[in-house]
Amino acid sequence: MDLDKKPNLTMTNKKGSKALRPNSSLLAIEAELCGAFNMACNGSDSGCRSNCYRNRDEEDEEVAAVPSPETKPVANGNNQGLCIKCKANQPMSFAGRRTDDDARFCGDCFRSNLFGKFRLAVTSNAMICPTDNVLVAFSGGASSRVALQFVHEMQHKAQKNFDASRDRSLPVFGVGVAFIDESSIFTVPEDEVTKGIEDIRLIVSSLTPPTKELHVVPIESLYSSDSNDGSDRLKKLLDAVCDATGKEDLLVYLRMLSLQKIASENGYNRLVLGSCTSRIACHVLTATVKGHGYSLPADIQYVDSRWGVPVVLPLRDCLIQELNMLCHLDGLKTVELNKNPSSSINGLVSSFVTLLQEENPSRECTIVRTAGKLTPFHFNRIPEINDSNVPLATQRRQKRYNLKPTESISSESFCPICNSPLSKSDLLSFKNVESCDTNSVLFSAACCSSCRFQILPKDPSSVGDFYSLLPQPVVARAKCGSADNYSLLREQIKDCILSDSEDET
Repeated sequence: MDLDKKPNLTMTNKKGSKALRPNSSLLAIEAELCGAFNMACNGSDSGCRSNCYRNRDEEDEEVAAVPSPETKPVANGNNQGLCIKCKANQPMSFAGRRTDDDARFCGDCFRSNLFGKFRLAVTSNAMICPTDNVLVAFSGGASSRVALQFVHEMQHKAQKNFDASRDRSLPVFGVGVAFIDESSIFTVPEDEVTKGIEDIRLIVSSLTPPTKELHVVPIESLYSSDSNDGSDRLKKLLDAVCDATGKEDLLVYLRMLSLQKIASENGYNRLVLGSCTSRIACHVLTATVKGHGYSLPADIQYVDSRWGVPVVLPLRDCLIQELNMLCHLDGLKTVELNKNPSSSINGLVSSFVTLLQEENPSRECTIVRTAGKLTPFHFNRIPEINDSNVPLATQRRQKRYNLKPTESISSESFCPICNSPLSKSDLLSFKNVESCDTNSVLFSAACCSSCRFQILPKDPSSVGDFYSLLPQPVVARAKCGSADNYSLLREQIKDCILSDSEDET
């Protein structure tokens, strides 16, 4: 049997004629049928009429014995169990659960494939330009560790090219690292926090050249007063939120505000997050459950420019299993600070998605790919560059990959807490408070329905106390957003408003 020859499959139609199905594969068709039956029977062999779980071990042995049409034979005629890319080395093998890439690639090819995903996302979406100053948000986990490593490798290569060039026309983008210290909120031993921060300093200092500045900032620094007063106000603010999910979400929003503050105060114009496919898949489901369906497309794109400093997600196409494996292969040190266990919707959905991924390794990718079909917003692109100092190649690449206005949704109003774009139904809530001059009431009306339900106090009399505990950046954004919301609402209902002359008539 010729291993290089792909099998020709024919199908007989109702008239008896045969039609050729080009580029078909027995393995691919069997995988599709098994996937369909798996979804049909909900991954369980009880009550399954498709018999997809019958004699699974025997079927797996038969499939394993069939040579792949994409694999070319080596000199000795035995190429089974070799890396499908280099066709020379043995694929990776680790104890425990294995991913698809674990069974296909050797260590070197696996790493180059993962870095290729990162580089494609960066270049295709103009995330990092030579004139940029990039801030990498570092939490200590595998995702942020790989993001920092890959950004460093890009910067190091740019520095080598800059040193080797004669004219030195392309500058090297700057890189900084930010770590948000949340030890004042979680009950973490002080010595563990100190050791974790010291490990982070060693990690950042080892990524040279070029030198990277590390910013370790406590989350209570959002308050302009002293740290003790800010810590107390932050604790009272979180204690005012009764819902566990709302408290966790509020902390996420405050963390983003802290990162934005660091970036704006230190001259960074890009914020790199380590959000990967696995985390985005969880966010898709949690946002749907919590009523954030309208703003969901804004959170899952490669670029998010609704913030003062645009946020980019270069690891959007990478699984957490792949990132953990890379950290193991390259010996990338991670820093994990023990936090309180979560009983929120976010924790439940994360456990649910993990079970789905164990059952079918493509579930997380399917969730993100399906959600990616939603129409993005106009701010899901890098702002246009009109600087004469920016290379023409960078400007052309940005114009090539940026979204067209017809391919995006326009939104001018945002929730002051979560910064989600507001839908028309959210804007109509301002109609009932037009004559109210209480800041807390206006703030409550300016929030999206999800934040009003999960974060704001249920008792209207307690909203004022909650409002007084908010950090200044949230209050300032609420006041600015209220004015924009009123103008936008008036624009939407202008056809229903009577002019002075019509009113007199």
